[in-house]
Amino acid sequence: MIRPILIHPDPRLKKLCEPVGDITAEIGRLAEDMLETMYDAPGVGLAAPQVGVMRRLIVLDCTKDPAPHRPLVMVNPEITWASEDLSTYEEGCLSIPEQYAEVERPAEVRVRWTALDGSAQEEQFAGLWSTCAQHEIDHLNGRLFIDFLGPLKRQMITRKMEKLKRERARQV
Repeated sequence: MIRPILIHPDPRLKKLCEPVGDITAEIGRLAEDMLETMYDAPGVGLAAPQVGVMRRLIVLDCTKDPAPHRPLVMVNPEITWASEDLSTYEEGCLSIPEQYAEVERPAEVRVRWTALDGSAQEEQFAGLWSTCAQHEIDHLNGRLFIDFLGPLKRQMITRKMEKLKRERARQV
């Protein structure tokens, strides 16, 4: 099921998310819905708070077509190591549509998470995968990519999103 994506500014996007306890069928359905929502958008990552669920769950798939998809579901992800080397990517966000900005982050990260089957997972990511994992984990901590920008640029994007939300509300 495709879920509606919250648009900034929404106070839920700025809140710290609770850890997922038991991995239930409900969590599995949420992960499936999030993947379907992310692919439909289209995007390369989505965090549970973006669909209004304040739990520590993210999904990502940074494969480029025509490569086969590699959907990852990460329950309670945490970065266990970050490189000193930095890289800059032009980031966007499904909660901040059509707005992009360059953000500097560690070039590589190692992430530990629990898979839907309850197994512990750990992997090192580089390139877009690294940027995406960091971006989505930031969502779980109430942080958006625009928080890395200067105050003027951040305010300008926020005003555009407020206007977009007003326009969408009128269309309903």
